[in-house]
Amino acid sequence: MKNILVIQTAFLGDVILATSLIEKIKQCMPEASISMLVREGNESLLKGHPFLKDVLVWKKKSGKTKSLISIINEVRQRKFDTVINLQRFLSSGLITFFSGADDKIGFNKNPVSFAFNHTSPHVIGDGSHEVERNAKLIESWCKGETPRPKLYPSTSDYESVQIYKEDKYVTMAPASVWMTKQLPESKWTEMLTQSNNGIKIYLIGSAGDHKLCQQIIEAAGNSTAINLAGKMNLLQTAALMKDAEMNYVNDSGPLHISSAMNAPVTAFFCSTIPAFGFGPLSDTSVIIETLEILECRPCGLHGKTKCPLNHFKCGTTISTPTLPPN
Repeated sequence: MKNILVIQTAFLGDVILATSLIEKIKQCMPEASISMLVREGNESLLKGHPFLKDVLVWKKKSGKTKSLISIINEVRQRKFDTVINLQRFLSSGLITFFSGADDKIGFNKNPVSFAFNHTSPHVIGDGSHEVERNAKLIESWCKGETPRPKLYPSTSDYESVQIYKEDKYVTMAPASVWMTKQLPESKWTEMLTQSNNGIKIYLIGSAGDHKLCQQIIEAAGNSTAINLAGKMNLLQTAALMKDAEMNYVNDSGPLHISSAMNAPVTAFFCSTIPAFGFGPLSDTSVIIETLEILECRPCGLHGKTKCPLNHFKCGTTISTPTLPPN
């Protein structure tokens, strides 16, 4: 039986997309023992995952060098047969290199890729989705269709949000780690202001997003909107999004939660573009972006803390949709 480790220590959305690879490995090797290495804070996404034996946590914030040595030692002790590295950075390359695994797999952009047994290119902008790029790493021994990412909320997760599902509802996730990936606050306010059809509206996000969500609700004067930011864990949020009439999100983590739950989603792309390969994968998916031709867009693969040209037209010129009726 193969003992396999998948490394993805980037952001929340990257971990969610990596679950597609877990699904694919399990299809090809049902008897494999699979573990995953994530950065501290993302491990709750994988709680109760039926295909994962263990979730290893890299505590990056507790001294990068010290924590790197610690996680390398832990990985070596686990004696993995195969390590699949989904990242393209030196630190993850070192974890792979020193893992002791016979089979080391990763992207050729990784600085330590010379020590991998198998590499694959990571090409942005050729129409491939990130889940397809990840799947190419194992196509020599695992062919076939690439499954959708998948999360597994527990029965208690579903029960905890059932109270919010008594009527038809939509969710809105207005925040993002990056300012230029975030639809402007005024646009979210506009969506709430024009909403008079009686459908329930839940604003969701982390505890750090609570203030933004409250500002949007108060600016819109919408007494039917409820601020749930910080009141649910990630899997509870996934359970809520699953049955929504629509989920409105930025190019950020909640977009990928929607994909993993096959939940209906409307995704706003501001400074980034769907061609990068991080678009929605749900059966019901809508992408909204500016109709203006902007020479500055996209301004980078990732978001930025502010618009480099100080106009943020890629966000301010987006037309907001009408919410579904109750």
